[in-house]
Amino acid sequence: MKRTIHALHTKALLVIGIALGLQHSALAQSEPSSAIRLNQVGFYPDAAKRAVVVWGAPAKFTVVTASGKQVFAGTLTGPRQSSFSPTKTYVADFSQVKQAGTYNLVVEGVGRSYPFVIAPKVHEDVAKASIKAFYYQRTALPLEEKYAGRWHRPAAHPDDSVIIHPSAATPQHPAGSVINGARGWYDAGDYNKYIVNSGITMGTLLSAYEDFPAYYDTLKLNIPESGNALPDLLDEALWNLQWMLTMQDEQGGVYHKLTNPGFDGMIMPHKARSPRYVVQQGTAATLDFAAVMAQASRIFKQHEAAPPGFSRNCLTAAQKAWTWAKAHPNVVYDQDAMNKQFDPDVATGGYGDRNFTDEFIWAAAELYATTHDDAYYTAIKMLPDTDMPLPSWGQVRLLGYYTLLRMEKTPPAHANDLATLRKQLIAFADRLTAGVEARPYMTVMGGSASDFIWGSNSVAANQAIVLLQAYRLTRNVKYITGALANLDYLLGRNATGYSFVTGYGVRKAMHPHHRPSEADGIVDPVPGFLVGGPNPGMQDKCHYESSVPDEAFTDETCSYASNEVAINWNAPLVYLAGALEAWHAAKGKR
Repeated sequence: MKRTIHALHTKALLVIGIALGLQHSALAQSEPSSAIRLNQVGFYPDAAKRAVVVWGAPAKFTVVTASGKQVFAGTLTGPRQSSFSPTKTYVADFSQVKQAGTYNLVVEGVGRSYPFVIAPKVHEDVAKASIKAFYYQRTALPLEEKYAGRWHRPAAHPDDSVIIHPSAATPQHPAGSVINGARGWYDAGDYNKYIVNSGITMGTLLSAYEDFPAYYDTLKLNIPESGNALPDLLDEALWNLQWMLTMQDEQGGVYHKLTNPGFDGMIMPHKARSPRYVVQQGTAATLDFAAVMAQASRIFKQHEAAPPGFSRNCLTAAQKAWTWAKAHPNVVYDQDAMNKQFDPDVATGGYGDRNFTDEFIWAAAELYATTHDDAYYTAIKMLPDTDMPLPSWGQVRLLGYYTLLRMEKTPPAHANDLATLRKQLIAFADRLTAGVEARPYMTVMGGSASDFIWGSNSVAANQAIVLLQAYRLTRNVKYITGALANLDYLLGRNATGYSFVTGYGVRKAMHPHHRPSEADGIVDPVPGFLVGGPNPGMQDKCHYESSVPDEAFTDETCSYASNEVAINWNAPLVYLAGALEAWHAAKGKR
């Protein structure tokens, strides 16, 4: 396991220094205090700037430049405490500091913070890196040093001869025959490719482009396609879309995943050579596929540089998938049941789902938005209830609602439904932001212990997307402020004190459950990945310092329950960081 003596030494010094309560000692001056929690990347000049101190008194604080010059002084406010944690916090608000530069926060009796920057494009590097992380997950392509830097590696998993698992056999493709399943991204810390998880991932990335095309049209990522006529975000999305298209069979059904029978060890991808299979077609995979392809069709239709016929092919595939799903509305992917019937057994990620109401809503919404054919809208009950469930791989309803609400400027026939959706989404955003100022970390994330689940950091990012959608509908800046607070959370203003984005911050995740990052012999992990985040379920049985919901995180490679990476977690980070950069850039021009 990759550790540095310096990191352990620093942690020990911080613990000793805090325990002794050293004030302005040599330790406090030379080593930042992990008791001060803030966005370790930085702040926009005109935005809110807050730090949280895990400390027992309302002490005085100052903001100083890199040379030690004081530019602001204040007093911590608090204490604040959540219902599920014994920790009390105090808040330093230094929003009045607007001058660009590098600073530290110095708290009396505690020490100084990690350095941070105030700058107009302060999160641009995070926005770029969060997309570039997908490039590092590409299959079937050598990652060249000029694009991948230290993390270059040979090509792996060409997937041009993938075996049909008996569960997926058809007359055209009997068990044991092969298909081409090339391209696509590794799903997470493992080397498999899953349609269901690609579904929400692609829906989120394509939505980022739909909502902020001007920003992404000029964003350069240094990937092999940079410099062509397509925006880099769409070039990266295209790599996975082309794989997804290979996963549809002749009847229109879509294979659930392309996978090894079991997980590989902690080895580099080019050393992982287990046989690869496509397994059972299912309703969830087919509907997620239909939604993504319908959305991709209308986006790529706007770009003459797209591969010839690609938009049309995507729409044809989406419609074919919809027809299959309507004829097979309840084909559940049950991996245990499949393994009892077919060999070889498959033990990789299940992504199983038994309720397809949300997938039908999403697919219908995307097909309706792309074709304007009312038959898709009326084929299902678009508003079955008043729920607005936060998006996840198993709950995609809101992705469809976001798409329908983008149609408001040209009201379709179902204007009453759109008015209801608008009201419900804004109400959801208001529930998320209610009481934020009284919370211990002053973030939307953490309003309830239930926020802290497997992949809790994607909860924070998806909450922020809800707020950004509410801003789009209302132009109320409070929603931008709430979304930015959740980015502050992901970059360090949280109960663990970690920046959860690899490569960004001082106290950052260094040992993600990610096979290339563990096996490549490089101390630093592949950058730009959002790790899973606090998860009191602790299903991996690794050692955690705390079981308190917002503290249940360990920066260890073994921790797939709190420290794995996954494409569906990175996608909302892409949306969040890019949206805030786009908004602040536009604000500067107004």
